[in-house]
Amino acid sequence: MSSPSKRREMDLMKLMMSDYKVEMINDGMQEFYVHFHGPTESPYHGGVWKIRVELPDAYPYKSPSIGFINKIYHPNVDEMSGSVCLDVINQTWSPMFDLVNVFEVFLPQLLLYPNPSDPLNGEAAALMMRDRAAYDLRVKEYCQKYAKPEDVGAVPEEKSSDEELSDAGYDSADDAVAGPVDP
Repeated sequence: MSSPSKRREMDLMKLMMSDYKVEMINDGMQEFYVHFHGPTESPYHGGVWKIRVELPDAYPYKSPSIGFINKIYHPNVDEMSGSVCLDVINQTWSPMFDLVNVFEVFLPQLLLYPNPSDPLNGEAAALMMRDRAAYDLRVKEYCQKYAKPEDVGAVPEEKSSDEELSDAGYDSADDAVAGPVDP
């Protein structure tokens, strides 16, 4: 690999060519959103989250910054900021890893195997340790309330403001719009 910027480009292209929807935030390749689906064998199944990814200048030598945009109930995700507490991203990151690893391995593992002993969401950690069934139910409630496909823009959206402007304010009947025909 000749430079961090080439590696950033290659990793981003690899992610875009995978099954993940990627939305660029600005013109650069350092900030973007990824639509992430909850693992099938977990209470997060059916949930879709918009994950904000920010690549530092030193990527891949420095880990990406990862955060959930829509709410998720998890001991290792801060409910207000969406920050993720994940050792492999925060402490043991290696240039061997790439962005696809984050979405195919690290985040699914985080959701499948929460670590309540190192929480960012103390309430979720306490509930998980006290009553796993109640915890799973709360996770599913959050998925239904905050992690539907429309919560991340994964379904056709409402009309754009341009379409609303062009449709507003007149009747579509020809005579009402154009008036009487000139002889």
